[in-house]
Amino acid sequence: MPDALDATPYDALLLLSFGGPEGPDDVVPFLENVTRGRGIPKERLKEVGQHYFLFGGVSPINDQNRALLDALREDFAGHGLDLPVYWGNRNWAPYLTDTLREMVRDGRRRILVLATSAYASYSGCRQYRENLADSLAALEAEGLDLPKIDKLRHYFNHPGFVEPMADGVLESLAALPEEVRDGAHIAFTTHSIPVSAADTSGPAEEHGDGGAYVRQHLDVARLIADAVRERTGIDHPWQLVYQSRSGAPHIPWLEPDICDHLEERHAAGVPAVVMAPIGFVSDHMEVLYDLDTEAKAKAEELGLPVRRSATVGADPRFAAAIRDLVLERAAVERGQGATPCALGALGPSHHLCPVGCCPARAPRPAAAGADSPYA
Repeated sequence: MPDALDATPYDALLLLSFGGPEGPDDVVPFLENVTRGRGIPKERLKEVGQHYFLFGGVSPINDQNRALLDALREDFAGHGLDLPVYWGNRNWAPYLTDTLREMVRDGRRRILVLATSAYASYSGCRQYRENLADSLAALEAEGLDLPKIDKLRHYFNHPGFVEPMADGVLESLAALPEEVRDGAHIAFTTHSIPVSAADTSGPAEEHGDGGAYVRQHLDVARLIADAVRERTGIDHPWQLVYQSRSGAPHIPWLEPDICDHLEERHAAGVPAVVMAPIGFVSDHMEVLYDLDTEAKAKAEELGLPVRRSATVGADPRFAAAIRDLVLERAAVERGQGATPCALGALGPSHHLCPVGCCPARAPRPAAAGADSPYA
C-alpha cells in the first residue's frame, strides 16, 4: 500500500456541478430550476428543451459526473488519500442542499469543493459560491451545525487539465484527411457570457477588457497551440471563439460565435477546422448540441471538414490534478509550504476569492471567499 497522503484539516471533497435532466419528464422542471426568478413562460421552456429532447430528454452531464466521481475515488484510493467524495448539483438531483445535509449528518466538518468550472467568472465561480451560501443558510435554519467550506482554486492551467485537451486536439488533427490536415485551423471554444460579466471576472485588479475570463482562456489556448506545434512541427493558426449564447439580443455577449467563425474561416479559404472546447470540463449538452449538432451541421453546409476534440472528462490525469490541488490546499491550511502547479504565463490562481471578485449584478451572500458570512 502507498504511504497515506495528508488531507487534514479536510475530511471530505464535494463535487459541485450544474446538473441536468435524466429523462423527458425532467426537462421542463430542470429548466424551471435553471431560470427561476426570470419569469420565463413554460411554453418558452418547452421550446428551449428541444435540445434535450433530441437526446431523449437526457443530459450526459450526470453520467459524466458519476464517471469523474469513480475516477477520483479510484485515484485517491490508489494513492493512499483517505478522503470521501460526495456530489451535489445546482439545478438537479442530487441537489446541493441535500448533499450538504448528508455530509453534516455524516460528521463532515471541513469540506473542500471542486466546481466543474475551471475558469473565473460569475456563473463559473461566484454563483456556485452563492449556491453554497444558500444551502448553508437552509441548514442553519434547520438547526444543523454548519461545516467550514473552502473551494479549490481555478485549475484552468494545471497540467492535468491542459495536457488531456492538447492530446485531444492532436487526435482530432490526425483524424482529418491528410490533404487538409497541415492547413487546419484550431477554433478554441468556450461559453459566451455577457461582455459586462467578462470585464468584471476575476479579482478587481484584473477587471478590464475581457477580465480574467478571456485572459485565462487565451493562456490555455496558447499552451495547447504550443504543444501541438512542438509535437507536429506545424504552427496551426487558432482563435478563441464562443458558443451557447442565451441572452437577450440587445445585450452584448462575447463573440464571435462558433458558427459565424466557421463561415468566416471557410470564406477565407481555410481547408479544415478542429473545434476544441477548452471551456468545458466534460462533453455535456452544450458540447453535444452546440458543437456536435449545430456547428457540425453548419460545417457540412459549407463543405468544411471539421473535427471536435475531447474534453478532459474523467481522464486519469485530471483526477490526479484534483488530488494535487487537494493536497496543495490542505498544506496551505496547515500553514505548510506548498508549490502550486501551473502552466503558462498567468501562474496559479488565488486560494480565496477576494472581495470584488466576479461580482453579481445584485449583491448576494457567497460562501468560501473573503466576503463569506460563513467564515
